[in-house]
Amino acid sequence: QMRLVQSGGGLVQPGGSLKLSCEAEVYTSDPYAIGWVRQAPGEEREGVLCISDRHHITTYADSMKDRFTISRDNTKNTAYLQMTNLTPEDTALYYCVADRFCYAPTGAMGYKHWSQGTQVTVSS
Repeated sequence: QMRLVQSGGGLVQPGGSLKLSCEAEVYTSDPYAIGWVRQAPGEEREGVLCISDRHHITTYADSMKDRFTISRDNTKNTAYLQMTNLTPEDTALYYCVADRFCYAPTGAMGYKHWSQGTQVTVSS
């Protein structure tokens, strides 16, 4: 079992930065991958980034590749999503997700565990 508690998000101007944090409340020592999925209004859910227990990173879209960074601190069971050079197209509800492995970029985002969504709005 796992519970994901996300923090961060909010309103930022275009070109600005935001950092999301996600703490995994875990009850076993089983390894897990953790990442983020987002959903913009009227759009389908889209994978952002995922990091495995061994710190291998899965990137889901080229548009975020050079602007978003994911990391994790296993001693704190916490993952971080650093977002830079944000654009209005990044406006979405962001969810922290987790499962044994990161889902492949071509697959559906069927992660087992989801946090509450946090709104990220990029607007001037």
